[in-house]
Amino acid sequence: MIKIAPSILSADFAAMGKAVSALKGWGADWVHLDVMDGHFVPNITFGPAMVKALRDKSDLTFDAHLMVSEPQRWIEPFHDAGANCLTFHVEAETHIHRALQKVRSLGMKAGVVLNPATPLSACEWVLEDCDLVLLMSVNPGFGGQKFIPQVAEKIARLREMMEKRNPACLIEVDGGVNPETARLCREAGADVLVAGNSVFSAPDPASMIQTLKGL
Repeated sequence: MIKIAPSILSADFAAMGKAVSALKGWGADWVHLDVMDGHFVPNITFGPAMVKALRDKSDLTFDAHLMVSEPQRWIEPFHDAGANCLTFHVEAETHIHRALQKVRSLGMKAGVVLNPATPLSACEWVLEDCDLVLLMSVNPGFGGQKFIPQVAEKIARLREMMEKRNPACLIEVDGGVNPETARLCREAGADVLVAGNSVFSAPDPASMIQTLKGL
């Protein structure tokens, strides 16, 4: 079954602990942590201290998505803060194999992230080293953007590549996920959907999560 990873970027920052605590009861599978540094993307969110403060609020998988320059600098701090899974942008890292190996050496699941216009060839030769690949379906930096429809085809093509190189690798999709676009992503072969506004602004978040799963 597809996993839903609500992005706490869309939660109430004044009540973040309460929001994270609620996610398991709503039926969420992972907690998605959008980490932005104001350099790689034009926004700043939070860092390891915030993640550490939230760690005891939930036993769900903490999925750290680093939208930062020099991501290798932040691998150990986010591991120490309690992240279970860490992804970084191929556009921000020169030594991709080394970074993936560093993440895995610490016991976390490792993955790369591709912006909408970044070709799949940017990750083709590291798929065997990935536990997941995150495809951005919006340009990173802000929540609440509309899904870029061409990404559905990109998901399907990545699924074909993975079947040949690393069938166990998960495909995660982040950006503009709502009931309509979630269906497109599921049909194309996605395994994990990141959802922010559609979950946290829903009158019934638990019902919305079930809808995104296709239930």
